[in-house]
Amino acid sequence: MGLLRTYAPAALAAIALAACNGTNSSPTVPTSAPAVSRAGSSSPITHVIVIVQENRTVDNLFQFLPGANTSSYGLNLNGQQVTLHSEPLTAKYDLGHRHANWLADYNNGKMNGWTKENCAGKCPMNAAYGYVPQKQVQPYYQMAETYTFGDEMFQSGEGPSFPAHQYIVSGTSTNHDDSPWRVAEDTGGNQGGCDSVPGSKAPMINAAGHEGDPVFPCFDRASIFSLLDAAGVSWHFYQTLTGPGPWNSVDALQPIWQNKQEYSANVTTPSAQVLSDIEMGRLANVAFVTPTQSESDHSGDNKGTGPSWVSSIVNAVGLSSYWKSAAVIVIWDDWGGWFDHVTPTIYNSYEVGMRVPMIVVSPYAKPGYVSHVNYEFGSILKFIEETYGLGSLGTTDVRANDLADCFNFTVPARRFTKISARYPASYFLHQSIAERGPEDY
Repeated sequence: MGLLRTYAPAALAAIALAACNGTNSSPTVPTSAPAVSRAGSSSPITHVIVIVQENRTVDNLFQFLPGANTSSYGLNLNGQQVTLHSEPLTAKYDLGHRHANWLADYNNGKMNGWTKENCAGKCPMNAAYGYVPQKQVQPYYQMAETYTFGDEMFQSGEGPSFPAHQYIVSGTSTNHDDSPWRVAEDTGGNQGGCDSVPGSKAPMINAAGHEGDPVFPCFDRASIFSLLDAAGVSWHFYQTLTGPGPWNSVDALQPIWQNKQEYSANVTTPSAQVLSDIEMGRLANVAFVTPTQSESDHSGDNKGTGPSWVSSIVNAVGLSSYWKSAAVIVIWDDWGGWFDHVTPTIYNSYEVGMRVPMIVVSPYAKPGYVSHVNYEFGSILKFIEETYGLGSLGTTDVRANDLADCFNFTVPARRFTKISARYPASYFLHQSIAERGPEDY
């Protein structure tokens, strides 16, 4: 049975107009960001900014957040308790986070397989049972304690960054619309996208859980950007470098990639350009922002500057004229191999994965609130769809809860509380190109 796609009237009208003109190209995207709010609702949100960080779990990154569901210990394969130990954000080793690693960690729901992780002999015993000291990520804590934290956000897939980023923008990682095959792994070699080098392949997974039939990482699939285009809602995707890459999710979306005019108008490098666009009043209605390698929270190859990087964007929005109409959503793309004690709900051979943190910053976010509602990446897509009256992608957004529990739109907009961080926005605006590109995912 094919996936059901329900488009809002505005989206249908735009699609019909394109058909009458004899073209399949997307309608023209406005150069400015008009006031667009949820159809038939009182939502004042006209700008949604999704900041995507890398490779952490709730237990690992927010161990000491008041009110959050965290555990200070896990179990090993022998059923013994393993106390979580302090591990810096800049840990020098990277934990395995392929689908096979996920299966090992999950261990048929026992949640005790992290003892199998040894980083090919490059990390100590029980390395995955770690937490980041609060003082190293205090800006994240300030955001979570001032605004809203979601402690039941789950990565939609059960694998690494390339498929995770596809889920974030499409609610799935299928290789084309209605396909029973999902991308399960990274392509390797910093590839991933329609501009990948010839011979690049993305491993797939079927309903029975068998990986195989790898395909070139260029997918004829709808995305949230398809719906935004059809409704005439402006969007921007900020990435660290041009070209293919596991975090450059738009590069793998064939309908956008093959439309060079649309792609160049909406995909911007470097990521720090979002700071200038906010200052200059050029922020699109919907913006997705990915980090540089240095600013990612990816263990093994970051500089510990991720909390400051995220804070610079949050502060830029909060101190701008966009604040009273904005919702900033901060998420982490996958679990990165780190321990988490909460057992995910299993829908099929690849959905869903481990918990990842989510922070919602908005003048209407519930203050100092921890939402215990079950979310996944489709929840963010559903929130965007509802905010702009887009209809549904017909993927994981259908089953996902929206983010309504995180907001209270019946109260006046709160004043922004600036997030304290070690590095200012100017640090990221003047960063050298050499520090920008991801080397591992």
